[in-house]
Amino acid sequence: MAALREQRRDERARIVSGDADAVRRQHAQGKRTARERLEALLDPDSFVELEPYRRHQAAAAGLAHRRPATDGVVTGSGTVDGRRVFVYAQDFTLFGGSLGQAHAAKIHKVMDLAIATGSPIIALNDSGGARIQEGVLALDGYGGIFRRQVEASGVVPQISVVLGPCAGGAAYSPALADFTFMVRDTARMYLTGPDVVEAVTGRRVGHEELGGADVHGTSSGVATVVHDDEESCLEDVRHLISLLPSNYLDVPPDSGSVGAEHDRSERFADIVPVEPNRPYDMREVFAELADDGDFFEVHEGWAGNVLCALARVDGRVVGLVGNQPVVMAGVLDGPASQKAARFVRFCDAFGIPLVTLVDVPGFLPGVEQEHSGIIRHGAQLLHAYCDATVPRVQVVLRKAYGGAYIVMDSRSIGCDVSLAWPTNQIAVMGAEGAVNVLHRRELAASADPAATRRDLVAAYEAEYLDPYYAAERGLVDDVIDPAETRSAVARALAMLQDKRKPGPSRKHGNPPT
Repeated sequence: MAALREQRRDERARIVSGDADAVRRQHAQGKRTARERLEALLDPDSFVELEPYRRHQAAAAGLAHRRPATDGVVTGSGTVDGRRVFVYAQDFTLFGGSLGQAHAAKIHKVMDLAIATGSPIIALNDSGGARIQEGVLALDGYGGIFRRQVEASGVVPQISVVLGPCAGGAAYSPALADFTFMVRDTARMYLTGPDVVEAVTGRRVGHEELGGADVHGTSSGVATVVHDDEESCLEDVRHLISLLPSNYLDVPPDSGSVGAEHDRSERFADIVPVEPNRPYDMREVFAELADDGDFFEVHEGWAGNVLCALARVDGRVVGLVGNQPVVMAGVLDGPASQKAARFVRFCDAFGIPLVTLVDVPGFLPGVEQEHSGIIRHGAQLLHAYCDATVPRVQVVLRKAYGGAYIVMDSRSIGCDVSLAWPTNQIAVMGAEGAVNVLHRRELAASADPAATRRDLVAAYEAEYLDPYYAAERGLVDDVIDPAETRSAVARALAMLQDKRKPGPSRKHGNPPT
């Protein structure tokens, strides 16, 4: 027994330490090993590894003579701040982290356990893609991962962290996740690599330009969060976990009331100018509304004309959605609608209340927008809000014009509590545009068009843009002092905390895509 135990210890030590030369090469690229990443992500001594002795059974192309334990992926479970998660970390030091049948089977197992136990899934991706020597079995392994991700969608949170290459079919796994983190300079993700792109299109392109972190963080929208290094990235993943429920039946973690129902902040009125066309940063409003000014923004670099973030208001986790006046005046376009729609759906799936801060002049006009499908994309956001059954609070700060007002969680599409500042202007369109449409003949015939326009704009504003116009008609519950915004939202959330609204009996909806 003593000899067997010593043999086991030696074998386990070899597995954990890995190939020294391969580890040095990994470090030389500025990347941690799979086990070092898990150590940084999970609570100390909490990791329970599964199938560390698993080896592939393939024999093609010399694989029979190279069968390392783990098969290039470390899988198991641990805790983050004491809460259970299931994880897998691809090991680039073995087969370049490529996925074969045994590798995939290990991932399938932790995903099945995560779904069965109602625990978040965290994937640390660093892989050269499908293991070519295993052919269709590798492709079958990817299919099993994707099927489980779809099964887990809306059941447990799924977080994908790209820390190295993630090419070919492997790129669909981060795309299916709820949140995708990427690290600059080391992470890259694409369906076809630079060589294939050059062969097919004739264009020479580098890995970073084709699928680097900044590309996916600003252009494609695949990356939810982008970081400069692995340490800050994994720490941010831990922060995100602290804001999420473990599964759709669980409640979001509550940190306890901080007395927000009685808070008063004059800074709200200082942040937001009274003049409807003067810009300001909606992030400052988010910070003033959130406990300790802290919020977790998603897709910060993509579709910046709308902001989405997780935060706490009086200890309760909420999803914040707001127009951003400093980017394109806060108009809604295709990418902004897609970004907000996906975030709304996530919050609704996991029981996170929604607070929508509205200051929107409308949808972005233009031939390019119409041809690129702004109707379809705007309908995505409309469908997401209409389908949401979580508590929903709307706050209209200034402008709320036309169809954009409707889709930003208006009363008509199911908002539970609608609040407005005295600066609100809820109407079909702004006064200037309305006068141009309604009085173009009068303006054309006027001896002094400028003076006539001023009078007509003033009359339109007095009749239709009065801050109490919507409240008098029951479309706004209250016109509040801006200084009371945080307390009013906190009270509304407390009032709605026991909201129960089952969806209609059906298999599933068919949202526009």
